[in-house]
Amino acid sequence: MASRRRFDQFLGFCLVGLLVQMLGVSAGPLRRVADPHWYLATATWYGSPDGDGSDGGACGYGSLVDVKPLRARVGAVSPVLFKGGEGCGACYKVRCLDKSICSRRAVTVIITDECPGGYCSAGRTHFDLSGAAFGRMAVSGNGNHLRNRGEISVIYRRTPCKYPGKNIAFHVNEGSTDYWLSLLVEFEDGDGDIGSMHIREASSTEWLEMKHIWGATWCIIGGPLRGPLSVKLTTLSTAKTLSARDVIPSNWSPKATYTSSLNFFS
Repeated sequence: MASRRRFDQFLGFCLVGLLVQMLGVSAGPLRRVADPHWYLATATWYGSPDGDGSDGGACGYGSLVDVKPLRARVGAVSPVLFKGGEGCGACYKVRCLDKSICSRRAVTVIITDECPGGYCSAGRTHFDLSGAAFGRMAVSGNGNHLRNRGEISVIYRRTPCKYPGKNIAFHVNEGSTDYWLSLLVEFEDGDGDIGSMHIREASSTEWLEMKHIWGATWCIIGGPLRGPLSVKLTTLSTAKTLSARDVIPSNWSPKATYTSSLNFFS
């Protein structure tokens, strides 16, 4: 019986490994982005009281922040969480602490912007949330009272990003050519952040490293690049890897978005 159990366990591991390979997703190190521990921070809000938040932002998501699933869930963070743009796309649960006005429910926010000065300076951990997200931390009917307090104390923790029904997409930024290609990653489940990106031409087996230039934008200089192009990205937090084969067609164009058939497991 013991040998049978060991065989079943081994077979299970093999099947999981085969499935991971087929999907083009690497499990990476056994680390998880979800953090059971809460940490202290402060929070403010900006824009209109019930507004969706920033238009665009330092991560470069542009009009995506104005529509679901990002709409009203966006936030700016201080440099300690922004990480020079590598923190873009990460998701956090944020909850306020005053029991007289705060709900026990945490609001989930997606990092789309940076707040470099004021409350966000001097190495502080700070969230500057949309008016709608900030108000959701209050007990029902007390959103305006909470917003009237201005800066408040909060607790926060990382949480996996979830985009039901969405696969990772790659937006080709304006100005891209066969010799300078710039990509923005959208709707990344799980970690949400990016540690590295590589690209591969259809006629090659070599993965070419892309450079992080700002926000959630990565680029490569060289070429001419011949499509279709495959893209491999590795997350910053847990080093999970995903390869989207031939996701960018040979007739790609600037300002177009190309959706893969993959996403990370949340």
